[in-house]
Amino acid sequence: MAIVGGGINGLCCAWELARQGHDVELFERGRLMDETSRASSKLLHGGLRYLETLQLRLVREALAERDQWFERAPQWARPLSIVIPIYGHGKRSRWQFGLGLWLYRRLAAHSPHRDYHWLPAEELTAIDPGLNPNGLIGGYRFTDGQMDDQQLGLWVAEQARQAGARLHEQAPVERIDSQGRLWQQGEEARQFDTVVNVAGPWAEQLARNSGLNLTHGLDLVRGSHIVLNRPCHQAYLAEHPQDRRIFFILPWKEGTLLGTTEVRQALDEPIACSDAEAQYLLDAYGNIVQPAATATEIRERFAGLRPLLRSRGNANHASREYTIERTGKAINVLGGKWTTAPALARKLPAIVR
Repeated sequence: MAIVGGGINGLCCAWELARQGHDVELFERGRLMDETSRASSKLLHGGLRYLETLQLRLVREALAERDQWFERAPQWARPLSIVIPIYGHGKRSRWQFGLGLWLYRRLAAHSPHRDYHWLPAEELTAIDPGLNPNGLIGGYRFTDGQMDDQQLGLWVAEQARQAGARLHEQAPVERIDSQGRLWQQGEEARQFDTVVNVAGPWAEQLARNSGLNLTHGLDLVRGSHIVLNRPCHQAYLAEHPQDRRIFFILPWKEGTLLGTTEVRQALDEPIACSDAEAQYLLDAYGNIVQPAATATEIRERFAGLRPLLRSRGNANHASREYTIERTGKAINVLGGKWTTAPALARKLPAIVR
């Protein structure tokens, strides 16, 4: 078995297939966990906002996988208490968020982290005196998860190695075919029983360049983040004051992580947080936490390119689901999200038989 792509989905596929007794080689064009998978919001979550677009199956699957990550790797993944501050001028009302959390709780089934509760405004401002009190009605507290994405991914890589998978870095793949052949630059074709293309944002390009027909395509959406050089006293899920998109304020390594944006871009454009995106996130933060932050407080910027299943609408409403397409001995994996990588991987053994 050949796996193309050393992000979290590729690594989980390598681990699962090796565990099932397959002879697995993984090819990564750069370093393992060095692209999209390490540029996430550092969240392991069901995706509360995906309920607005009725992605119920995805949310149920992600909530189950979130809890599995907590159990498998507690050194890199942990529950995180998050508050949703609700303001009188917000787009989403208390009852809308309450309904969403009720459904979130139902989809979490028997999870020990499924409960939520309401906190009045005065209690919220006592917890975090920096929370903007103007128009604040109160808020909901619920639990999702936080991870060190790069370290957790490298932990998965080590599990895959221990299961027998061979992981190759600095090993770009030029093309594959439906006969199970794989070509690297300047080398003869190598023959495999199955080649799995899990190259994330580059998966569609690899398939098209290889002459493989795809039913689905990808929309490439840049998600940018900034880290402020100031402590975060409470994690928040909140609305942006301009477009009412959901964004996060999160504790991260003695600082405050803000994310994320959603900007469509081409594969050949630089994957970097723009000044406009940084200001967008600063504006969002200043609407929730006082005093507002300035660009001089930004200690880090990073961005990742998300491979979303193609849609005609707003990127904010695009599906975070994944699809697996087979053409002969080639399997192409398109889409997917960090939290559900193990669930995706568990589907492969039945497909490759």
